[in-house]
Amino acid sequence: MDRRRVILLPGSVLPAAPAYGALIAALGDDVDAVAKDLEVYAGPVPPADYSLDTEVDGVLRTADESGWETFHLVGYSGGGASALAFTAKHPERLESLALLEPAWAGDWGWSPAHRALWARYRELDGLPPDQFMDAFVRLGVRPGVTAGLPVRTGEQPPWMALRPAGIRAFLATFETYDLDRDALVRFTRPVYFALGGLSNPDDYGEIAERLATVFPDFRLEVFADRHHFDPPHRVEPDRVAASLRDLWDRAAA
Repeated sequence: MDRRRVILLPGSVLPAAPAYGALIAALGDDVDAVAKDLEVYAGPVPPADYSLDTEVDGVLRTADESGWETFHLVGYSGGGASALAFTAKHPERLESLALLEPAWAGDWGWSPAHRALWARYRELDGLPPDQFMDAFVRLGVRPGVTAGLPVRTGEQPPWMALRPAGIRAFLATFETYDLDRDALVRFTRPVYFALGGLSNPDDYGEIAERLATVFPDFRLEVFADRHHFDPPHRVEPDRVAASLRDLWDRAAA
């Protein structure tokens, strides 16, 4: 059996290796997995002209350097938004798409609650880094959720200092990027969406509902006890691995 080829894009906080280590181990030795860090962190500051197309180009380069004409793509949070942008630009390169709570999915007439939430994200601009990160995390979960949220203890890893600027770069490109909905409608390969039951429903829940009406072959799986910062691919990797294998079997069929 041919080894399955997959590129995994992390979110805007944790680097790719720790984000996906448990999931890659659960997938097993017959999967050729590349956990690719985001281009927004390729240098000491985000590129001045940064957009989701920067991430699209990075995925394309990684696939070409690996010699992969086609592959499976998995994206979480900011990496999920990047995966959507890649799908719209290069659908012919993908065998399947897995979305683990993408942070954004176009500007297609969102509900008042969703728009109000994004107004609160915009209000974070200008906060000191620690306050920015704390407020950013709280917006991603249901009100009152505290279990599983990141806790700062001791000295922070060096990469953490880059995260506020990277997240701001993502929020800025979300304001201006034109995600081609019609191109996504034409994507007929299977799509999987993992949703945490404790994530903010006005954000990730509504994104899931919207994308269910966009992709012709779309399957949603809800992880009742998980949320955006306690995600299933890290906490329940065996279950997510089984779901990805099912997705890839559907793609092969």
